[in-house]
Amino acid sequence: MHEHDEADIEGQVRDEELDPEREARRRIALAQIRQYPDAALKLQARPVDEFDDELRSLVERMKLLMQDANGIGLAATQVGVLRRLFVFQPSEDELLAMVNPEIVQRSEETEVAEEGCLSIQGITVPVERALEVTIVGRDETGAGVRYELDGYAARCVQHETDHLDGVLMIDRTTPEARREALGALRPRIVLS
Repeated sequence: MHEHDEADIEGQVRDEELDPEREARRRIALAQIRQYPDAALKLQARPVDEFDDELRSLVERMKLLMQDANGIGLAATQVGVLRRLFVFQPSEDELLAMVNPEIVQRSEETEVAEEGCLSIQGITVPVERALEVTIVGRDETGAGVRYELDGYAARCVQHETDHLDGVLMIDRTTPEARREALGALRPRIVLS
């Protein structure tokens, strides 16, 4: 199985040059993803109880959006849907959905690495995460799933699970990095 080069991944975002067509698709996709400080990003998602066509079409839409946005993870709250669901790409040829995810085990060993987020464009902050996690939940058909993940895939599912709890990477970083990020995000007031 081909693994992503970890240096190219920052939280939810791949760091790579895109050709003009891919860049245009990325911009269109990002326009459909809620951007900080959108209130939906701070809300807690509700459990999914119906595994129906509507859920499956939401999962498909999110997978396409995530790929077009050049991301490796996308939570439902980021598209304004307050349901406990995210999609992620643990390897080059896998695109998975996690419904009602629960991290049941985290390694004691942690690592601090830069993270980016599709909802906080152009910002990366250092975040400490467990190196390995076990996550359980369901897929979009309702079948039970369990993944034991490490490296960037473990970081990604921790980032996405946080989204479902209304927690952003800037809530998990150092006070200095948070101040810097918020300063960069603050709208510039131009007086003419």
